[in-house]
Amino acid sequence: MTPQDAAIIEVAGGVDTHSDTHTAAVIDQVGRVLGTEQFPADTAGYAALLDWMRSFGQLVGVGVEGTGAYGAGLARLLHRQEVLVIEVDRPDRKTRRFQGKSDPIDAVQAAKTALAGERTGVPEQRDGRIEALRNLRVARRSAVDQRADAQRRIKTLIVTAPDDLRERLRSLGVKDLIITCANLRPDRTGAASPATAVKIALRSLARRHQQLTAEIADLDELLEPLVAAINPGLVAANGVGTDVAGQLLVTTGDNHDRLRSEAAFAMLCGAAPIPASSGKTNRHRLNRGGDRQANKALYRVVICRLRWDPRTRAYMERRTKDGMSKKEIIRCLKRYVARELYQLITTPNDLELAA
Repeated sequence: MTPQDAAIIEVAGGVDTHSDTHTAAVIDQVGRVLGTEQFPADTAGYAALLDWMRSFGQLVGVGVEGTGAYGAGLARLLHRQEVLVIEVDRPDRKTRRFQGKSDPIDAVQAAKTALAGERTGVPEQRDGRIEALRNLRVARRSAVDQRADAQRRIKTLIVTAPDDLRERLRSLGVKDLIITCANLRPDRTGAASPATAVKIALRSLARRHQQLTAEIADLDELLEPLVAAINPGLVAANGVGTDVAGQLLVTTGDNHDRLRSEAAFAMLCGAAPIPASSGKTNRHRLNRGGDRQANKALYRVVICRLRWDPRTRAYMERRTKDGMSKKEIIRCLKRYVARELYQLITTPNDLELAA
């Protein structure tokens, strides 16, 4: 192939990403493999990979596996260079069973998938305020999970504690229980005794619980103004607070225009109805796909509105009379909430317009 031919031919790329190396492939518009090559997974390697792909012709798009993990750095560089990045799924099992498994094979398959437009999507952009929000939420969620684990272990230890200690602690509320356990003063020299060891363990877990509570409060001080600045209308919606709004913003990403419609947003959140009809039965069931954390956020909005919103309560009563179960009604309500919140997420706010 001459340089003159390369200048007019259109090619597509595919990348199989790993922590240390990225394997790239280039194909033409009819799917013929023009080349495969491996590059280091660093800034210089990303630039070399892009130059290598462009040497074959006009690059129309690059299919990348794992744009939210090992391929995040490459996706950022391609986005800055105004190259179309297409997020591709890994090959299905049938394809792997017939073609085998290797990095070049996966890279070629990623390029063919991107060219065909099958099992593809537009990746999230990870260079804006929502990426900062995601990082903070990762730390907060970890702290919340560990605090809950510490609390469960405290209550488990109380069950098998000596009778006098168990009677003293079992009736306390969570707040008083943590304070009481944190203020225990066991004799460390008696750690070989079960009665002393359980007090040492309870004090350690309670102080860990207090430290995690302080960490969560510190992160909340950063998250609340950040979420409000990104989308104040979403935070102000009925039943939506900082935590729910933050999760939905992270799910949609900085480039929320990648969601073509509110139906696509509902499917992303696992709130789109799935047909479950057969014969004379005509119904839909819960969608168990999508982002489960976003689905959980919608569920929390629905539960809050079922308690405080008159319209939602009236809907619940009406559909109950129609013979629907509570689970089916909540499924419908999550779909309605997804429609409403999609409009708030995709409508530019005053701060974005000013920027």
